[in-house]
Amino acid sequence: MMPLGNMKNILIIILCLLTLSSEAQIKKYFKFATFYGAVNGGTSVSDVDVYSISDGLTTNTIQTPYDYNIALGIRKIARFGYENKANTFYDGTESNYTDAATVGKIKGLEYLFEIDYTRQEGQEYLDQHHFIRYVENSYVIKGEYLEDGFADIRFFETSERYRYKVNKKLSFNVGLSQRLSEPYGYDPLQQWLLPTGDIHYTYLAIIEGYTVDIYANEYKDPDGNIVATNSEVWKAVVVPTILREYTEKERSNLEMILQHSLVLGFDFYHYKKDFWVHSWGNVMPYHYDDGNDYSYHKYEGKQWLDYSGGLIFGYKYNKHLGTFVEGKYNKYWNREWYDFKLGINYIIF
Repeated sequence: MMPLGNMKNILIIILCLLTLSSEAQIKKYFKFATFYGAVNGGTSVSDVDVYSISDGLTTNTIQTPYDYNIALGIRKIARFGYENKANTFYDGTESNYTDAATVGKIKGLEYLFEIDYTRQEGQEYLDQHHFIRYVENSYVIKGEYLEDGFADIRFFETSERYRYKVNKKLSFNVGLSQRLSEPYGYDPLQQWLLPTGDIHYTYLAIIEGYTVDIYANEYKDPDGNIVATNSEVWKAVVVPTILREYTEKERSNLEMILQHSLVLGFDFYHYKKDFWVHSWGNVMPYHYDDGNDYSYHKYEGKQWLDYSGGLIFGYKYNKHLGTFVEGKYNKYWNREWYDFKLGINYIIF
């Protein structure tokens, strides 16, 4: 989750910019912008009955609460010709793959600020996507914050690029990117590895405040509660929780890493009523090594390739039959997150 201090700073910057702007400029910033808020929900996975015979036959039911999504946002992004304009309202569940494109449909300022609180199959996530983009014929400037709780990725990125337009459909860009993130690649458990490759989990548990009495078969948490009465439950249930909590704690204690990278990209957009293609891509082949002990260079040991891209394709064969493919893919610091959909439509009459 974005620290409250960072959120406060962003709000202060926005308020200062609005204060320094004239009334005409403020109206221009918000012209055609849409503020939206929505709540979506539904049934989650069915409840599960767990049977036990340790003290006679007993049945415990594991209940999964309903799924929901709470979305709040404001957006000012011009729609491309292929985008569905039939929807009357934004509800926060739309798959706007084009939001990830480097270049929008129009020149000038565009922005998106969206926060989603989601519960899916009993797990709660916070997703955020904010960006401000300014596009001209010869350059592109963009600042973006992305947090995907499901994919476990979070970073702030800015980029400044020179843009070369080959024609009205195709353009290439090159420039610099700066990314602020947690030290991906750092493994807090590395120091606990034994020569055999196993983890010295018992000693780690004791350091974290757990009590292990193998003779009495009692395993207690730091609060003195018994969490296991045999080594099987201790190893299979409790130890994985200890390792996960320790890893999260150690990573959260580290400062964010600023990574400077070279970025190359392209954008292509062609649209007709019966055929359209919109694609974009970005690649970061070189990353500056500042010698930080927790930089991704220490983990990778050499330069690595980060990249992202997207594709929107649609073709109507005739008045009845059509097909489409849409999606985006990202790979940063060897972490992948992506969305896609494809299908066919056939109008019977």
